[in-house]
Amino acid sequence: MNGRSALRRVVRVTGRVQGVGFRMAAAREAGRLGVSGTIRNLLDGAVEADIEGPVEPVEEMLVWLRTGPSSARVERVDVQEADPRGAEGFRVV
Repeated sequence: MNGRSALRRVVRVTGRVQGVGFRMAAAREAGRLGVSGTIRNLLDGAVEADIEGPVEPVEEMLVWLRTGPSSARVERVDVQEADPRGAEGFRVV
C-alpha cells in the first residue's frame, strides 16, 4: 500500500453466504478493484471480510458485499472501521 489515503473495514455478512461461492467471488472482485485483505467463513454461517485499500475501491467493495454473487442471499451487513495495517493482496482463508 502506498501513501495514498487508505481505509480498512471489517465486514460481517450474514444470510445465505456459505457454500455459494461468496468468498471466491469476493476475491475476484477485490482483485478487480485492487483491494487487499482476507475473507473467511465464520462458524455461525456468516462470512467476515477484512478489506483495506484506497477510499474509493474500499467503498465499491462494500457496495459489492451488500449483494454478493447471484448465488448468495445477503440479509445483513455490519461494517466496523479499523486502522489500516498495510495489507497486500487478497486471500481466502
